[in-house]
Amino acid sequence: MLYLDYLASTPVLPNVLVEMDQAFKSCYANPSSTHSLGLTANEAVQAAKEYIADKIGAYPSEIIFTSGATEANNLSIKGLAFANQSKGRHIITSAIEHKCVLNICQFLETKGFTVTYLQPTNQGIITAEAVKNAITNDTILVSIMHVNNELGSISPVQEIGEVCYEHDILFHSDAAQSFCKLDIDVIDMNLAAMSVSAHKFGGPKGIGFAYIRDARTCEIEPVIHGAGQQLDIRGGTLPSPLITGLHKATEYFKFNHDELLTIRKDFLALLESKGIQFKLNCENSLVNVINIQFLDERVSNILSDSLDICVSKGSACSSREIKPSYVLTAIGLSIEEARRSFRLSFYDESLKILVRIISNDC
Repeated sequence: MLYLDYLASTPVLPNVLVEMDQAFKSCYANPSSTHSLGLTANEAVQAAKEYIADKIGAYPSEIIFTSGATEANNLSIKGLAFANQSKGRHIITSAIEHKCVLNICQFLETKGFTVTYLQPTNQGIITAEAVKNAITNDTILVSIMHVNNELGSISPVQEIGEVCYEHDILFHSDAAQSFCKLDIDVIDMNLAAMSVSAHKFGGPKGIGFAYIRDARTCEIEPVIHGAGQQLDIRGGTLPSPLITGLHKATEYFKFNHDELLTIRKDFLALLESKGIQFKLNCENSLVNVINIQFLDERVSNILSDSLDICVSKGSACSSREIKPSYVLTAIGLSIEEARRSFRLSFYDESLKILVRIISNDC
């Protein structure tokens, strides 16, 4: 089995598993309880908040634990939109956001909001200028992802944040693919909200967080109502063992940019040396992501047909109809080009094995 789909999900880090095992044994009480075991569980929750907040330049009270980035996106976008609709009902996002964000925005359109979907450059980037040009007197919220989940393209979040600051507009970013991989400072980036999932960087599924600026006093409409947990912003008993997993993944995950860049360059050079023709769909992506077209039909068939090579495909076949990725078509690829495209995401030298497989079978 060859796993090259780390942007979709990562295995839980061994050290994180150890820490979570201990947490399941010692932090099983309700963190809201006032007895000794409840206080122990609450200490684990507070330690996680403090560590994560320090990493992004936030206050611990601004970290709201969720089931993952999907819920954090819902809380951030719906919550801020509904709470601020008296000030305006226009939202700016992009045509290449995660499906979750697009579906949230489409839902809000049914509730009377208007949404502008910005088109990316041919490299999958949303520019600050595009955001600025889309702002109207009715704009209350901008939501642009930091790193695109298909291309690995990196949008200039800090510049976009500056535009939002100048126009007094709330700014949210889906940082599921950038947290722990790129530097994030929520103050420098003028973020009012941000979304993260633990399983993207060696943590468990089912836990993530939303950063909500000034969470104690901000105007935000809850998506999940409960019994007063987390400042009444997100109800539900806090899963302290999962929160420990998120905390420790944040602490233990290593993203060695230079090492990954070397692996990337070596892989592309090896393809060239073997005479395997290809084209990159995004030239300047996060270093451990390669969205690539293989121009030889045989190579595309190998990657499409093998169940033992785990990669993300640029198109899906349903009812005999090939449906290309909306992200790839947004940057100008045809259906055929999308069909030949694959997203390779990696953390080791498994790419060399892929070259051997392709070379032997072709």
